[in-house]
Amino acid sequence: MADMLLIAHEPLRAAMRTVVKGCGSSDAEADAVANNLVEANLTGHDSHGIGMLPRYVGAVREGGLKVNAHVSTVLDAGALLRLDGHAGFGQVVGGEAMALGIERARALGCAIVALGNAHHLGRIGAWAEMAVAAGMISLHFVNVLARPIVAPFGGAKAGFGTNPFTAGVPLKGRPPMILDFATSTIAQGKTRVAFNKGEPVPEGCLIDGDGRATTDPRWTVQPPWGALLPFGQHKGSGLAVLCELLGGALAAGLVGQGEDGSRQRVLNGMLSVIIDPRALHGSDGWEAAADEFVAGLLQIKPREGHERVLLAGDPERRTRAERLARGLPVDATTWQQIVDAAASVGVEAAALRRTAGLA
Repeated sequence: MADMLLIAHEPLRAAMRTVVKGCGSSDAEADAVANNLVEANLTGHDSHGIGMLPRYVGAVREGGLKVNAHVSTVLDAGALLRLDGHAGFGQVVGGEAMALGIERARALGCAIVALGNAHHLGRIGAWAEMAVAAGMISLHFVNVLARPIVAPFGGAKAGFGTNPFTAGVPLKGRPPMILDFATSTIAQGKTRVAFNKGEPVPEGCLIDGDGRATTDPRWTVQPPWGALLPFGQHKGSGLAVLCELLGGALAAGLVGQGEDGSRQRVLNGMLSVIIDPRALHGSDGWEAAADEFVAGLLQIKPREGHERVLLAGDPERRTRAERLARGLPVDATTWQQIVDAAASVGVEAAALRRTAGLA
C-alpha cells in the first residue's frame, strides 16, 4: 500500500493553482480549476480531484486542452441554448454554461443547455450544487469522449465511458439533494486511485482483457485493457447509453466510441435541464410537499449497521467537514505524479512542496 500524505486544503489549493498557472492559465482560470479539484477531494471523490491534474497537464502539452478558453453560443433559442466549450478547462466552461442556463431559467422558468467540446468537467455534482444554490432544480446527462472504458450489459469489452448522471434539488431548511454518480459500478478515477495505493477494487466492478471478472485495477489503468462494468447490470447500461445519446450525440454531436486512448485529453458533452420550481408553483407551493416526503424518509428507523437514513449528498457533506478539519489524504504515488507534471511546466518540486506545506 502506498504511503499517505495529509495536506491542509488551503495550501493544497495554492499548490494546484501554481501548477495550473504553469500551463499558461490566467489567475482566474487557475483558481477555478484548483478550487474545483480540491473540492472534489474534500467531498471524498478523490477520483475527480487533484489526481486528474497530471492528465490535464499532459493534455495541455499535447494541445488537446486549450488554456484560457471560454464558451461561445452556437444556438440561442430562448429556453434552449447550445454552447461550444472550445476544449477549454471544464471547470471554467462548465461554470459559464451553468451561469447562462441559470440566468435563462430565472427569466423563462426553465432552460435546456447543450454544452459540447468541453474538456473534463470534473465532478458533475459541482454543477448541480451551483444550480441549487440559485434555487434551481437541475438534471445533467454527460458523455465522455475518451477511450471507452465501460462494457455494455452482456459485453466482453468496453463500449462507452463512465457517462455520469446528476441531479440537484434544493430543499427548504435542509441541505439539498445532490444525486451524482457514474453509470459504471465505480468511477474510472477510483480504479486509478486504487492502483496508485496498491489496493484491489471490490468484486463485480471489472473484467480483464478476456472478459473475465477481476479485482485488479490495472486493467483500466494500463494496457492491455479490460473494462469496468455498468452498475445494476442492464439498468446502468441503459442509463449510460441514454447519457451518450443525450450528452454526447444530442448536446455535443460527438460520441466517445471511436477514441483510441492515445491522447491525454478527456472531452465531455453535457445536456443540462434547469428548472425554476417557483415558476411552476409560486413562491413555496412545492416546498411543503417535498419537505413532508423527505422528513418522513429521515424518520424511518435505520437497519442494523446504519446510523440513519441518508439522502444523496449527505456522505459528501460529512466527508467535507472531516477533511476540512483534518486535512486531505493524498497517496504518495499520486503526489509524485503531480510533482512530475509540475516539473514539465517549469514548477520545481521543492517550491511545490513548500506551497503545499510539506517542506
